[in-house]
Amino acid sequence: MKLGFLGPLYARQGPYACAYLDTSRDLDDPDRAVERRRSRLRADLAAQGADPATIGAVSRAVGGDLDPSGDQGRAVFAAHGRLALTAALPRPPRRDSARFTMLPDVMPLALQRAPDIPYLAAAVRHTGAGGRGMEVTWQAGRWPATRVADGNSRRRRVPADERGRAATTVARHLTELSDRTGAEVIVLSGDRWARDTIARELPPRLRGRTARIHRGNDWSPRDERTLLEDELDYLLGGRLAEADRAVVRRFLTSRARRNGAAEGLAATVAALRDGRVAAVLVNELFDPHLPLHVGVTPRQIALTQRELAAHGVVSGWSEETGAALVRAMVGGGAELVVVPRVELPLADGVGVLLRTPEGGPS
Repeated sequence: MKLGFLGPLYARQGPYACAYLDTSRDLDDPDRAVERRRSRLRADLAAQGADPATIGAVSRAVGGDLDPSGDQGRAVFAAHGRLALTAALPRPPRRDSARFTMLPDVMPLALQRAPDIPYLAAAVRHTGAGGRGMEVTWQAGRWPATRVADGNSRRRRVPADERGRAATTVARHLTELSDRTGAEVIVLSGDRWARDTIARELPPRLRGRTARIHRGNDWSPRDERTLLEDELDYLLGGRLAEADRAVVRRFLTSRARRNGAAEGLAATVAALRDGRVAAVLVNELFDPHLPLHVGVTPRQIALTQRELAAHGVVSGWSEETGAALVRAMVGGGAELVVVPRVELPLADGVGVLLRTPEGGPS
């Protein structure tokens, strides 16, 4: 998974106010619940020394009646009185948190975005008199980041006498959209005849990555949520993106050859400090809260203050491992791959795939 979306967070020096909150609205009084969380957030940040302007920037970005229904969360980052980044979380955090720290605490956000699989979903249902018409809704996204949709779906209503031609047209649209987004999975759901016809009209290169799912006609798309959210969760849960699977294969090959890969926190920190990392692999149970020592630039990172000083950094400080690693990864252009421990157990829950001398992955 590429981490370029985090780049704006490092355009200015900290300290940063960082908040992770449950903003789910499936409650009797969601606005009141969110306001209570917002109030605790303000108090926590104030107790840690955050300035009022920065606290206000974070508070204003949390919650609101425009948020969609269902389970969700939000991550918010602000510095020097200005909002730096806000992102919807596919799942609520296990507990609300607020920190005021020099480096933004972005590892929880990055972990929630993995595996970042590009997908395309399309659903068909009957409409009109006698149910002979057809309505097709389709949407592209990246799973699970777009689990809470951003309104990028399209819908087409088709009268009964145009169903055959419409299937061909929809298939063409889906093909163009798949090519543009790099979709790894195409999910078709709804009316059996329509979805099978659309699938047959897709080019052969896409049929092997197309899943057809039966769903009754007694439903309608929810504009504020991801189309076929439950089906996508079933199909993509626990799956790696194709690019991530390629990184894991290269890591295993390089590790077996004892050249181009390393694992363990010490080896990972050393490789990031040297600017040699193509990708960092972490296990799902990776603990990002242990301390590392850092300086003002991304590659100034070490296990201890003494080690940092040995590399010429005399004004370092302690940061949580997750925050320090992500800054070094973003600064060095490394990708993040979250891989289940049962699939690839890593020493300390972390490992690296190194770049070749030409700059590519090993």
